[in-house]
Amino acid sequence: MHKIKVLFLIPTLGGGGAERVLVNLVNGMNKNTFDITLQTLFKAGINSSFLDKDIKLKEGKIKQFSGNVLLMKLFTPSILYKFFIKEKYDVIISYLEGVTARILSGCSDASIKKISWLHTVYKDEAESYYCFRSKAEALKCYESFDKMVYVSRDVMKEFLNLYPRLKKNKVIYNTNDDVKIRKLAEESLDDVSLSEVYNIVTVGRLIQLKGFERLIDVHHKLKKNGIKNHLYILGTGELHEKLRQKIVENGDERTVHLLGFCKNPYKVIARCDVFVCSSFREGFSTAVTEALILGIPVVTTCVSGAYEQLGKCNDYGIVTPNSADGLYEGLKTLLDDKSILHQYKNQAQIRGKYFSKENSVKSVEDLIGSLCS
Repeated sequence: MHKIKVLFLIPTLGGGGAERVLVNLVNGMNKNTFDITLQTLFKAGINSSFLDKDIKLKEGKIKQFSGNVLLMKLFTPSILYKFFIKEKYDVIISYLEGVTARILSGCSDASIKKISWLHTVYKDEAESYYCFRSKAEALKCYESFDKMVYVSRDVMKEFLNLYPRLKKNKVIYNTNDDVKIRKLAEESLDDVSLSEVYNIVTVGRLIQLKGFERLIDVHHKLKKNGIKNHLYILGTGELHEKLRQKIVENGDERTVHLLGFCKNPYKVIARCDVFVCSSFREGFSTAVTEALILGIPVVTTCVSGAYEQLGKCNDYGIVTPNSADGLYEGLKTLLDDKSILHQYKNQAQIRGKYFSKENSVKSVEDLIGSLCS
């Protein structure tokens, strides 16, 4: 039986949520039907260590560097495609928008089906074509794809507002390995000591977009107003020292914990009382979905995908205005009343069952199969 040769192209497999989701997806696909290659433009990164051995990894030779987008804009998509893609595939997938989409749009072989996978809500029109020479080039690129896939309805809606001519659109939610997540959550917690009061946890790269500075201030305000809590931040990034300084300035060195990169974050999340997403922007928060899978109550700012995850009326968690005050009120609502906290724990367990690996992998397999039939 002929296997369908599929290429997923992504800049790196660093410690981000989208990278982890892609690893979950390719690991879960049927290897009797699909011959899968995952290629990174640059050095692969930490998530490559979680790939199943039957996934072919083609790794870039250099680390990702500042200015790589500007450099690539010097070359046409067709030149970039010939430089990066050396084999013939049945289906090629740009996983993450921008650079990889521009590269794969350079494929001129009509027998090869192309998918562009978008994860981002852009802050403005200019950001949407930053990786392209112009908006016209971006539109031409995206129109060349046989299917546009979006991680949430919000991401699709916002992108189509910018590029209304795009017609072949589909929403597929992120792939989370729910069985593995629950199993990893059962591991003993030897390396982290949780407090006896409320424990709030968050996960993400330490960058401005994630809103951790305002979350640290919200933690301080909760304490000041009599709600005892500890905050645990899992992740690494450029703002580590700045966040550490803010914690010191607030006098919260004993109650805010920067835990760095955790190979198994789930054993920490599963033992906390609340998961919080403080981001200014998201496409579809992987971390929120994982918290729901673990049955942990969620408070999130009103970012893309939040209502799809938690319901329009706070059915499965609390969606707050995208502000420090909003986060404060959302957390206060949960931590002021144990019965409300317990109610949302039950609701999280119900909602978590919706985001199964089986469902999302089947959607992707069906899509690829339909393009090749």
